[in-house]
Amino acid sequence: MAGIDETRPFVPLGIAVLTVSDTRTLADDRSGDTLAARIIDGGHRLEARAIVPDDKARIAAQVEAWTLDDTIDVVITTGGTGFTGRDVTPEALEPLFEKRMDGFSAVFHRISYEKIGTSTIQSRATGGVANATFIFVLPGSPGACRDAWDGILKQQLDYRHMPCNFVEIMPRLGEHLKRS
Repeated sequence: MAGIDETRPFVPLGIAVLTVSDTRTLADDRSGDTLAARIIDGGHRLEARAIVPDDKARIAAQVEAWTLDDTIDVVITTGGTGFTGRDVTPEALEPLFEKRMDGFSAVFHRISYEKIGTSTIQSRATGGVANATFIFVLPGSPGACRDAWDGILKQQLDYRHMPCNFVEIMPRLGEHLKRS
């Protein structure tokens, strides 16, 4: 059975949040605020937060820089996962992925379907690993951020979650980077 094993210690992670938007600022970034609050309330460290416009190069550059920062274990982006011309977050970040996490998208859509029905197909949420850092690409709505955190990330980013979680495999994420 899945659940929290209280005999295991909680391991706080360093998490960065990137909002992708041409119009939002920190003053009105409800999705970024939603994620930041959940990260802190969950006992993790909000190591960085930024907003960049819907520009592939700038999105990729910011996320790649964070994956090279030893204090950041996880990057969560919000915004730019739709189908309009300016929605380019998956195109910006999937080329960085060394491993793609197809299950993240599948579970996100299952959770989202329960709340918004078939409208979930309008999101290209995705996840992967780059430079031994987990990356999760979420839609830009606060509801989607809540669904992803509450339904997936809160458990998978908790070392106490059993039968398995992302934290326990983190020391091995960079094995391929150490090979000559």
